[in-house]
Amino acid sequence: MKLYDSHRAPNPRRVRWVMAEKGIEDVQIVPVDIMSGDHKTAEYRNRVGVPHVPALELDDGTTISESVAIGRYLESIYPEPNLFGVDAREQAIVEMWTRRCEFYLANPMMLNVRLTHPALAVLEATPQPQVAEFNRLAAERFMKTLDRHLADHPFIALDRFTIADIVGVVGLDFARLVKYRPPEEFTHLARWLDDCRARPAAKAGI
Repeated sequence: MKLYDSHRAPNPRRVRWVMAEKGIEDVQIVPVDIMSGDHKTAEYRNRVGVPHVPALELDDGTTISESVAIGRYLESIYPEPNLFGVDAREQAIVEMWTRRCEFYLANPMMLNVRLTHPALAVLEATPQPQVAEFNRLAAERFMKTLDRHLADHPFIALDRFTIADIVGVVGLDFARLVKYRPPEEFTHLARWLDDCRARPAAKAGI
């Protein structure tokens, strides 16, 4: 298998983190320079279908894009440690929180960074500071919800680390490019962040 990866981008980091948690070492990493537009070439788009990273090319030529979908595929062939839920109940809860973290936290924070970091201007048509601020505030509203939830939960979805945690942490970590830190009053969120960042696989994903 080949993983088309861009080391600076947050979504590929999710996949690298999943691979590190599971000890997956037999996937070939193919660098894609998104700052130079490698993901927009006809060759790449014909292979993947969209100008996005990451993408996982299987041995039979099938290509899977979208980080969570790639993670699900990897979990199916490398089932331990479990990151997506072991039964119907767990899988539904993990899916619920993963989608919440993606829609309400990771995506808004990633947009905030893309629309404010000078080096990323090449990826956007025009600067949009008002849109960036709107997304930051939206993410912080969800951080408040997460902070309450994490007051009596060790991790976001289950009592163990899952893909929901990866999606959440990676989104917040990407915002460090613009020196963003979550509001200090979110103490439970801060505890969770520290716990996740202390995992050995977190360093492998950077």
